[in-house]
Amino acid sequence: MSQMPQQAALTKCPSCEEPLEPDDRFCGACGYDLSVIPARPRDEPTIALNGSVPSRAPADRDRPRPPSAPPAAPAWPGTDGSPVPDASAGRGAPVRNAPVPPSPAQNAPVPPPASRVTPAPPSSAPGGAPVPPLPARNAPMAPPPAQATPVPPSRTEAVPGAPAPTQGVVPPPPPAAAPASSSGVCFDRRAQPEEGAAAAGRPAAQPDEYPLQAPDPRVAAEQQPSAGRAAVCVACRAGRIDDDGYCENCGHAQPRERDHMEQECGPVAAVSDRGLRHHRNEDAFAVGTTALPDGSPASVAIVCDGVSSATRPDEASLAASRAASETLLAALPRGTHPQQAMHDAIVAASDAVNALADEPAEAREHAPHQNAPACTIVGAVVTAGLLIVGWVGDSRVYWVPVDRSAPAARLTEDDSWAAQMVAAGLMVEAEAYADQRAHAITGWLGADAYELEPHTASFKPDRPGVVVVCTDGLWNYAESADEMAGVVPVDAAVRPLHAARVLVGHALDGGGHDNVTVALVPFPAVPQGAGPA
Repeated sequence: MSQMPQQAALTKCPSCEEPLEPDDRFCGACGYDLSVIPARPRDEPTIALNGSVPSRAPADRDRPRPPSAPPAAPAWPGTDGSPVPDASAGRGAPVRNAPVPPSPAQNAPVPPPASRVTPAPPSSAPGGAPVPPLPARNAPMAPPPAQATPVPPSRTEAVPGAPAPTQGVVPPPPPAAAPASSSGVCFDRRAQPEEGAAAAGRPAAQPDEYPLQAPDPRVAAEQQPSAGRAAVCVACRAGRIDDDGYCENCGHAQPRERDHMEQECGPVAAVSDRGLRHHRNEDAFAVGTTALPDGSPASVAIVCDGVSSATRPDEASLAASRAASETLLAALPRGTHPQQAMHDAIVAASDAVNALADEPAEAREHAPHQNAPACTIVGAVVTAGLLIVGWVGDSRVYWVPVDRSAPAARLTEDDSWAAQMVAAGLMVEAEAYADQRAHAITGWLGADAYELEPHTASFKPDRPGVVVVCTDGLWNYAESADEMAGVVPVDAAVRPLHAARVLVGHALDGGGHDNVTVALVPFPAVPQGAGPA
């Protein structure tokens, strides 16, 4: 480690002229770094005193002075013999109206001729300020003070071998190198050599500051525009998502578009959620509205539940819901009876699911024991004074009147093992649904399904209410009609989307063991009585 040179004690700050203590390294008033002020030369003045210039030591002759602070010139005697303050002290501003030092005596001894220029003392300058002296040979020229305007001296001695200058005109001094920064910041890193600096004999410039640290690649990646950027894991925020929807870093499954779906179409609304146990949502729904030939409105809701034991159940439910909804919305405006339209819609849904089983022969060879895609289906059509339901499987439709004093009802019968046991009189309903085989379905849509005629039913309610179309992911937590009526909000007829969210939340709060899907269709008030058609 190199030792710092001993600095001369300063009595006042060169920046703010505040008094200093002998051991101060920084100014207590302005914080100026006093370590950058070089020591004043003791016995090597650059001004000729009495016509002679003291010689410098050989070791110090080629050592340049730091350009950050020019040395102060010695004081010249005044007219009355008193010294005049140095104009370069303090902030470097010249002292105006200062007495002009006298010219040297004519009989003063003159040094012998030499190869270097011997500067003479300045005579005067406009405003009465002394003129800064010329530097000696082989010494770097100090920069002039910021506020002072250098004035050339009135005379100088001729340089041997150079053309004689015009009387009273002094050739300008050679350009000095740019002064180093005096901000008080010291850099330990070596300067990078500039091009041509060594050839020109100039010292290489020091860097102003260190370059900034290289940015974190993770942060830089996040700052890139989102367009064209690969998806990032929602759990670890670092891994890339593969084609199967899982993080390559932590293995976390990423949210899919079907994990939570909501839709509101006129008076109809539906919500579907993946639940808390399944890795994907295998339910699907479709809602819509249309008009009958007489101009009266008709509302349609279809809900499908994919069979988890089959292959691609999510594709089966989506294909069935779309096919059934499109068939209904196309048949009702043509004047087809709603019940017949529901039957045709279920048949169209079955054909759409069966088409998914038409795989190439190579795919069947690789997975010969996989079941064909399958799902259940349930739907409702509401017109003026008429309610039509249709289903295959164990998804259900409930009727919940607006006036909760009237009883609620379940409008469908499950195609399941438990329902068959109850219909055959072998078990009571509570005992059958407590069995582990209760949810084994006996009817579904798919290429390997039994020959089953779609179930349809028609009702004419005598009061306004709400039709609840749902999968077993909801009715497992509100199985009876009274339990379902107890969890349906009282304002479900006017706020169907909010009510659907409440019902899905009820299933999730109960455990969310399965996918949850529910659609709500308000039924308007009619004067006719109720009864099956």
